[in-house]
Amino acid sequence: MFSAKSLFQEILDDDESFRLFCSIAAGGESQGGWENGRISALVPRSERAMAPKIARHGADEDKHARIFDALLKKRGLTPVPVPPETDYTMLLERAGIGLAHEKLERDEPLTVRDVIVYLAHSRVTEQRASEQMEMLRRYFGDHPEVGRAVRMISGDEDNHLAYAHEELLRFAAAGHGRLIQRTLRECALAEIRVYRDVSLAVTALMGRVLGWSRARSAALAAGVHAVYAYERLAGWHRMVSLRMPERRNALGGPATPAPEYA
Repeated sequence: MFSAKSLFQEILDDDESFRLFCSIAAGGESQGGWENGRISALVPRSERAMAPKIARHGADEDKHARIFDALLKKRGLTPVPVPPETDYTMLLERAGIGLAHEKLERDEPLTVRDVIVYLAHSRVTEQRASEQMEMLRRYFGDHPEVGRAVRMISGDEDNHLAYAHEELLRFAAAGHGRLIQRTLRECALAEIRVYRDVSLAVTALMGRVLGWSRARSAALAAGVHAVYAYERLAGWHRMVSLRMPERRNALGGPATPAPEYA
C-alpha cells in the first residue's frame, strides 16, 4: 500500500522525478515572487503601509525558487521546462483568480478592491501551500538532503497565511466583509478545480517517469478525484474562514535569508 510519504520518497530517490518536482516548484515560486513584487510597487496610496509586507512576501517566494534550484544543483541536475498542464499559477490566472498579469504589467496604481482580491487569492493558495509543506515537514523535516529546505519554506508559508488572515480581517472591519467573503468563495472553488487538474497532470507525468503500472496510476488518480469530491462538498470551507492568527504582523520584518542555498 502506498502513502504520501512513500510516494514522495520515491520521487526524491529518482533523479528525473526529483528534477521534475523541483522544476515545477521553482517555477511557481518564481512566478509568485514576480507577482508580489509588482503588487508591492502598485499598491494604492491609501494602503502604502502594506507595500513592505507584500515585498517581503515576494522576496520569500523568490528565495524558495532559489532553494529548489539549489537542491537541483547539489545533485548536479538542471531544471526542466515546466509542462503547461502543471503550471498551477498560470492556470489559476486563466481561471480568473487573483490579479491578471496584464493589469500587473501596467504602471497604473491598483485599487483597494484589487488589494482585497490579491489578499483573498493569497489566503486560499497559502492555505494549500501551508498544508502541503506541513505534511512534508512532518515526513521529511529531518531528511539530510531536503529537511532544512522543507522546514524553512514551511515556516514562510505559515507566515504568509497568517498575514493574509490578518490583513483581510482589517479590511473586513473597514466594511469590506461581503466583498471578501464572495471573493474568497470564488477563489476557493476555482482553486480546488485547478489543484485537481494539476495533481492529475503531475501524477501522470510522475507515473511515466517512474514506470508506475496502469493500476497504480489509476488508483492515484482516483485518490485525486476523491479529494476533489470532498473539497467540492465541504473541504473548501477551510479556505474561506477568517480568524486572527497567533502570528501577528508575520511579514513585518525583512525576509529571512537563506545563505546556505542562495
